[in-house]
Amino acid sequence: MHVGNHGEPGGHVPVMLRRVLELLAPALDAPGAVLVDANLGLGGHAEALLAAHPDLHLIGIDRDPVAVERSTERLAPYAARTTLVRAVSDELAEVLAREGRTRVNGVLFDLGVSSPQLDEAGRGFAYSYDAPLDMRMDTEQELTAHVVVNTYSEGELTRILRDYGEERFASRVARLIARERAAEPIASTKRLAEIVREAIPAATRRTGGNPAKRTFQALRIEVNGELTAFERALPQALDALVVGGRVVVLSYHSLEDRLSKHIIAERVKDTSPPGLPVPLPAHQPRFRSVTRGAEVPDEDELARNPRAASARLRAAERIREPE
Repeated sequence: MHVGNHGEPGGHVPVMLRRVLELLAPALDAPGAVLVDANLGLGGHAEALLAAHPDLHLIGIDRDPVAVERSTERLAPYAARTTLVRAVSDELAEVLAREGRTRVNGVLFDLGVSSPQLDEAGRGFAYSYDAPLDMRMDTEQELTAHVVVNTYSEGELTRILRDYGEERFASRVARLIARERAAEPIASTKRLAEIVREAIPAATRRTGGNPAKRTFQALRIEVNGELTAFERALPQALDALVVGGRVVVLSYHSLEDRLSKHIIAERVKDTSPPGLPVPLPAHQPRFRSVTRGAEVPDEDELARNPRAASARLRAAERIREPE
């Protein structure tokens, strides 16, 4: 499990905050700048950005009603400069259209699960608590981890665990889940974690932390459609940027980072046919990478915030309007 957007409450701090501020500063110094925080969480990054840029208007998006409620309280001193919306990140373009703002100066994605979701036992995100199998970021949606675990076919479970959890023993875990649920529905995080532990070979269990972490990650991604939402949201964010506008992506596992890398790489390359003596203007890149590869937290940050260990940061800037 990992933490995306989280702030001071509960002892947590926003991941790579100083670097996020540095990367977005050139874009947000523009008069009347607008930033979209596409995964608002507790509003830790948002609060720091609003404090650093007195003229900034922030549009915060989160699907979790608890996150919207808490960030509304946290950002109350900046209420005149904030618009907080309960929505999924891939509704970014629709949110901007409703707000009458088709172009923005910056977009921040802080992916993954937030501290309240991890730390509130009843929400079923963590294997460290015994709770109902839920894992919904949007508490009003119908699909839960209980539904996935107890109704998906063994083949579907294998695919999810392999693709979303990068679980080497996906077929073994799925097979044991199918066998156990045939006798009795699997209803709790504790029971699921026990089944996963039993399915993983003993030699593998001795290293790499809790053997259930990959299964829980995979189920959470499936329940919330996280990768699909991000795959649709990042292109929308890039399209919305003005020249000089920047997007910053904080991801927490290789699947998210791979998507971020691929989508940005497609936007920063020259698409001129090979062999031409000069690049064609219509095919020149509209964006440039601001980071060299994926940046990681430094040792000081990891000492303050161990949950940031898996973070990877990438950023891109629009350098040219579309033809």
